Amino acid sequence: MALHFQSLNELEVLCNHLYIGTDLSQRIQAEKVLLELIDSPDCLSKCQLLLEQGTTSYSQLLAATCLSKLVSRVTPLPIEQRIDIRNYILNYIASQPKLAPFVIQALVQVIAKITKLGWFEVQKDEFVFRDIIADVKKFLQGTVDHCVIGVIILSELTQEMNLVDYSRPSAKHRKIATSFRDTSLKDILVLACSLLKEVLAKPLNLQNEVQQNLVMQVLKLVLNCLNFDFIGSSADESADDLCTVQIPTTWRTIFLESETLDLFFDLYHALPPLLSQLGLAEPGNYHEFCRFLARLKTNYQLGELIMVKEYPEVIRLIANFTITSLQHWEFAPNSVHYLLTLWQRMVASVPFVKSTEPHLLDTYAPEITKAYITSRLESVSIVIRDGLEDPLDDTATVFQQLEQLCTVSRCEYEKTCALLVQLFDQSAQNYQKLIQSSARRSIDIAVQEGRLAWLVYLVGTVVGGRLTYTSTDEHDAMDGELSCRVFQLISLLDSRLPRCCNEKIELAILWFLDQFRKTYVGDQLQRTSKVYARMSEVLGITDDNHVLETFMTKIVTNLKYWGRCDSVIARTLQFLNDLSVGYILLKKLVKIEAVKFMLQNHTSEHFPFLGVSEGYNLGDLRCRTTFYTALTRLLMVDLGEDEDEFENFMLPLTVSFETVAQMFNNNFKQEETKRMLIGLARDLRGIAFALNTKTSYTMLFDWIYSAYLPILQKAIERWYQEPACTTPILKLMAELMQNRSQRLNFDVSSPNGILLFREASKMICTYGNQILSLGSLSKDRIYPMKLKGISICYSALKSALCGNYVSFGVFKLYGDNHFDNVLQAFVKMLLSVSHSDLLQYRKLSQSYYPLLECLTQDHMSFITNLEPQVLMYFLTSISEGLTALDTIVSSSCCTSLDYIVTYLFKHIAKEGKKSLRCREVSQDGQRLLHFMQQNPDVLQQMMSVLMNIIIFEDCRNQWSVSRPLLGLILLNEKYFSELRENLINSQPIGKREVLAQCFRSLMEGVEQNLLIKNRDRFTQNLSVFRRDMAEALRSDGNIEAGSLDMMS
Repeated sequence: MALHFQSLNELEVLCNHLYIGTDLSQRIQAEKVLLELIDSPDCLSKCQLLLEQGTTSYSQLLAATCLSKLVSRVTPLPIEQRIDIRNYILNYIASQPKLAPFVIQALVQVIAKITKLGWFEVQKDEFVFRDIIADVKKFLQGTVDHCVIGVIILSELTQEMNLVDYSRPSAKHRKIATSFRDTSLKDILVLACSLLKEVLAKPLNLQNEVQQNLVMQVLKLVLNCLNFDFIGSSADESADDLCTVQIPTTWRTIFLESETLDLFFDLYHALPPLLSQLGLAEPGNYHEFCRFLARLKTNYQLGELIMVKEYPEVIRLIANFTITSLQHWEFAPNSVHYLLTLWQRMVASVPFVKSTEPHLLDTYAPEITKAYITSRLESVSIVIRDGLEDPLDDTATVFQQLEQLCTVSRCEYEKTCALLVQLFDQSAQNYQKLIQSSARRSIDIAVQEGRLAWLVYLVGTVVGGRLTYTSTDEHDAMDGELSCRVFQLISLLDSRLPRCCNEKIELAILWFLDQFRKTYVGDQLQRTSKVYARMSEVLGITDDNHVLETFMTKIVTNLKYWGRCDSVIARTLQFLNDLSVGYILLKKLVKIEAVKFMLQNHTSEHFPFLGVSEGYNLGDLRCRTTFYTALTRLLMVDLGEDEDEFENFMLPLTVSFETVAQMFNNNFKQEETKRMLIGLARDLRGIAFALNTKTSYTMLFDWIYSAYLPILQKAIERWYQEPACTTPILKLMAELMQNRSQRLNFDVSSPNGILLFREASKMICTYGNQILSLGSLSKDRIYPMKLKGISICYSALKSALCGNYVSFGVFKLYGDNHFDNVLQAFVKMLLSVSHSDLLQYRKLSQSYYPLLECLTQDHMSFITNLEPQVLMYFLTSISEGLTALDTIVSSSCCTSLDYIVTYLFKHIAKEGKKSLRCREVSQDGQRLLHFMQQNPDVLQQMMSVLMNIIIFEDCRNQWSVSRPLLGLILLNEKYFSELRENLINSQPIGKREVLAQCFRSLMEGVEQNLLIKNRDRFTQNLSVFRRDMAEALRSDGNIEAGSLDMMS
């Protein structure tokens, strides 16, 4: 549909397709035309047409959406045009206050974006976009409708100022947000509070929807003001510990005035239930109230709380509220987390309370525990009867709640233990009767199994609570009493395999075993623990050696009989993996018969999950890595230099590889071969991960190098389009390249290091060339199909470059091109990735930037010989990475930049000496110097970024930032002087001398060299400079800390 033919009617039809249409193809077409409309020269006139003559709200919404995208462009519209758009929208909504709420919201967003992005723009010595509060006050003097719009504008503006746009430099966002905070936010909060006082002074008719909306919008505005990220910490809203409002010092008086807090309590009482949405019966209100209660302990010590006169009554009410909440387990389950957090922290604080006043937790904590236990058991029959969602299916929430409950349950532990013993015995007896009865109903068995699953989880929880609370011998004996019952249940259930099995009980048992392991099995435990007294009487388990035998028997049983159940196998293998960490435990484990059996029989015949039949998902094979890591740790205990034992252990994998080799040579079944290879790659990665000595690693290298690495190379070449196949093989190669614990430091007569690197080089080159042949990929396919593989290749290459087991100079000396090839493949893959993708995908950025650090440290001749456009790509990626939120990325960028700057500085210093010896070195340096002279803004831009981070941001890696900054200053002294003068001159006259002194102190005692002693002096100066600058810029509430836009 050509744009110049679009009449108003055509545009309105498009709007309907876009917002309320049900035909997907029409909606896609409408979106395409919308994008064309935004890029067309007459976009503004079309928007005006839709706003003024559109007959539906969707026409106005489309206009607002187009305007929003237009004003958010990286290349902004002319300042006059943005002023006109803002004024037009303000007049438009003032003249039509009855617009649909979503239209008003969309138009107000446009105003907020224009204001934020133009915050520092000046016209005729005035900040033209900052008079928004004056404009809003005109709305507040109008009708109630106008007043609502005025409040929405302020609310949206506050929210927009707080919103981080990751497509723009974070330093720029912080400067705008800081300036807004210092110049306007306090006034907005005071204005909002005064509006609320008016509400209380002359009650509005809250049955009137418009007036009700006004109160809601003002409250939302206050909340947005308090939610503002005052210090640039970007705290995650879900991390409640961090959600302390860091209000500026200048606001102190507002919060210390008692009338401010009274205002909100008075409002809470004055507003009718209609406005507070039925009180705590509404899930949103209930959730916030639970969060509010949790904050009591976050902000006050238990010792402080119990000194308050009303404490006994308050703690009683909170306990009753918690018990009622737990009993209604199906209502707002996510909110229970906050209530349990409160009780967990209160109980954990009991040992530290010195006050003589009673804390009463010994009265209420057991009631809370009892309410949780009984409510969960009662939920089982209701869930099964009514077909509801089972809370046990959400294991993340269950584990979180149980970890909180474990502390609470140890308070007055005798009561909790007695309750659990009674309930467990009752359920176990009922279950035994049912399975022995011929007239049993499956629903009755399901109920008892559900109750037993909860009880096993709860026993594991209270046993694990021993680590979080003061314990006695009596408590240990009670743990033994409870544990006996679970071990007996394990015997009963395992005797019924494989005929009858229940996944939920099995997962609960594994939780219990893990909690028991953490608490009672380990190096630090006294062998005389009372936990074994009762267990030795009933089960013959006298110490942790017997417990380990029980653990391993259980693991082998699960691996034999639960091969088709991913969740049980994954949790069992994780448990095995946790057991295999720690030398003393390993020494005990290898003596157990079940372990010897696993080491000699790790085949699919004994452990079905190792099979590769088509019934298995490719994703199911992931757990094999965990299995072989644990198994190899057990093998390593007594392996020493016994190559025969290693060969025997590898025999099942040898047979599999030989089978794959034969399949490759004949007409083979692709799917079966692929599955075998994926399984083998995952197995070998687990083995390689656990081999941390030179001797054992050499055995693996000798086994895999000549016979089986070529097969993996073929697989990469053949199935490069299938990440399910390439990812495990590339990850195996990356693991083999890791010189962990110096395991790759082969003997001086061995070429193994170079041979291994050549194989890695071949694989990376093969993969890189093939993956680039795929062409452009859609956004949802680019990471799994391409970027994930590239990131693993980069990790492998980085491990090789900094592993210190290959002398890379040898390759050039003997005309071997493997090193050059892999570097070229690295460059080709890199150039196919956009800068935004480099930073957007965390795994990619965390492999690319450390690799770049290695290259700039040891291979600057490669960097300097790059084509100018490639070198520019490298430097741009460093510049953008400097402001990354990920500290690994930003620190790597600083280090890479430091190596480049140091190399350049040394070259210029040598140029001055002109000795014959450094002529060859000079050629590389000369190329880099020539490039920098052609593009002086590259290093200047990076200096601006680093100065921004130091002065205006919450700099989390100050030492890393300081290292390249000195070199940049010494190379660009003139530009540094300009930056300094611009910043100083942008501040009020009274501050300029203080700032000038800060800059003088920064360079005091710093010489014109990059020796370590000089760098350390600069780093110390920078630390003082940052502190002094922050104080100087903060000293006046009306500063313009960001009026110098260093990012430009």
